[in-house]
Amino acid sequence: MLLLILGLLLWVAAHFFKRVAPEQRAAMGNAGKGLVAVGVLAGLVLMILGYRAAPLIPVWNPPSFMVHINNLMMLGAVFLYGMSATKGRLRGKLRHPQLTAVKVWAIAHLLVNGDLASIILFGGLLAWAVAEVILINKSTTWDRPEPGPAKKDVVLLIISIVMFVLITGIHAWLGVWPFPA
Repeated sequence: MLLLILGLLLWVAAHFFKRVAPEQRAAMGNAGKGLVAVGVLAGLVLMILGYRAAPLIPVWNPPSFMVHINNLMMLGAVFLYGMSATKGRLRGKLRHPQLTAVKVWAIAHLLVNGDLASIILFGGLLAWAVAEVILINKSTTWDRPEPGPAKKDVVLLIISIVMFVLITGIHAWLGVWPFPA
């Protein structure tokens, strides 16, 4: 469990660095980008290793119908994440599509995983995403992009469905879907 918590803390620290110490980050130039990338990657690796090694400590027993809600929310999370890379009509409606996707992803996983490690991991990432949005909103203004053509949103939806099918297929192949082993 210690690796999981250390990984989560490293992930948060690396992501917050630009927002809480902008002068120090700017003074580092391009080397700062590399340092942040290493911190994020190391945090991710520690979270994965820590989560996989964590003992199963049940906290609550999620009802089975939550799997269906989780799947629908995950399709939405994939779509939201993709919104940041598209110039469709919906892109101008949401300031932080990737962080919103992380929040939806975390809540979806909290609905179907009732063990302590899952609560720490997904709850921690949910708290990070909420705090990151607050920090970004306080530090910068948003120039709302002009809405693009709606057909780009339709293409994004199709790509999101394909990506969702691939993700669930990989989870099934690894034996961690609908619930981790």
